[in-house]
Amino acid sequence: MASTGSCSRTWRDELTTTPELPAGLPELLRDWLPQQRWYSGKGRPIHSLAISNTTRLSQRDPTLDHLVVAVDHGDGAERYQLFLSLRTSVPERLDHALVGWAGEIAVLDAAHDQEATRILLSGLAAEWTVEPMTFRRLTDRLETDLPSLMMGAEQSNSSLIYGDRYILKLFRRISPGLNPDLEVTRALADLGCLRIVPPLGYLETMLDGEPTTVAMLQPFLKSASDGWALAVTSVRDLYAEGDLHADEVGGDFAAEAERLGQATAEVHQRMAEALPSGVADADDQAQTLVRMQERLDAALGAVPALRRFEAGLRAAFQAVAEESGPIAVQRIHGDFHLGQVMRTEAGWVLFDFEGEPARPLEQRVALMSPLRDVAGMLRSFDYAARHLLTDHPAEPHLAYRAAEWAERNREAFCDGYALAGGPDPRDGGRLLRAFELDKAVYEVVYETRNRPSWLPIPLGSIERIVA
Repeated sequence: MASTGSCSRTWRDELTTTPELPAGLPELLRDWLPQQRWYSGKGRPIHSLAISNTTRLSQRDPTLDHLVVAVDHGDGAERYQLFLSLRTSVPERLDHALVGWAGEIAVLDAAHDQEATRILLSGLAAEWTVEPMTFRRLTDRLETDLPSLMMGAEQSNSSLIYGDRYILKLFRRISPGLNPDLEVTRALADLGCLRIVPPLGYLETMLDGEPTTVAMLQPFLKSASDGWALAVTSVRDLYAEGDLHADEVGGDFAAEAERLGQATAEVHQRMAEALPSGVADADDQAQTLVRMQERLDAALGAVPALRRFEAGLRAAFQAVAEESGPIAVQRIHGDFHLGQVMRTEAGWVLFDFEGEPARPLEQRVALMSPLRDVAGMLRSFDYAARHLLTDHPAEPHLAYRAAEWAERNREAFCDGYALAGGPDPRDGGRLLRAFELDKAVYEVVYETRNRPSWLPIPLGSIERIVA
């Protein structure tokens, strides 16, 4: 096991917080950014791009620079953070990481560069400060002599796996302040909650005068199974059986869906203990309605196919402000779906508590009904069941089986949630329906911009719910 990395101090002392960047870098980034999975501005022209907050973390070849890039599409700037390595030559193994050449300097996405990413782990182990960036360790020690591997499945962020020990999440789109993922998991870990992945360390920089989280280190759960993959396997098993119902197939997922509901209720209960909670009043409910209507307005402008459902959607959202009983609110996950849960030997664990990165930070940390998380998972069961239908549009018997699978697992999840002591989500009635539709509106915009062939999934769900 390596030491905490203090041997690096000799070269670290020579670092500058304002390194000279290669000429032409903004033009390279303007072409490269729209090609990245985590870039949220796909399909929109870039009006301007500005680089700020440049911090050099290594003077060697490769150098390692941290940048904050503000991209304006004409409706306000979005800020992304990048780790770039600069090299005088590019090994063949890093051809895929090349951002471009700036004269004789090769600019690479450092997340793919093991020599560069090793520096980040060493910095966390030794708790460096390289103004304006700080590295914080939350465990006794960290192993540093580990190779990194970039995960390829994420949409909003990037994650590096170090050996089989750690996973470092790089929050690509950032806002000033503490990232909710770090805030929530740290609070739950302090309570001893076993249904989450505890933080081991984090990186932060200063943005608009506020300490801002840019990365978080957690244990890598090497034996865990992804919730989405498990659910899709169950759906495939059902599709392969010509005459069996969902409860008769060997890969039936309902028992796991029930256990997932229990785990979700447990985490919600611990979040209410560890973080603020309360009861929404009429003004809070009115504000929730306003945000739903604003998201719908934006979606109607982006997706004309949604317009035929406008009246039904607005009526469903209006019910939120008309709820007469008290509505318990608290901090929630905020972007809850099957891709945000893992099945371990000890049971289900939840991760990625940052909420929807495209939403402003003040909305992601606002107190909300836990039914919003429940609605997100119910939508995810619909996705798991129906996304395979995009390859079989002319097979109505599969559509029937998809509906049966989704309904069975939605019910099982709600059963588990109530069994663990949470209120039965089905008692949420109009509120749960509104949250499902609000999520589906978000999905319609996302699919239009990123996966047009999947657009019928949320549109079909909206049609079924508002009918």
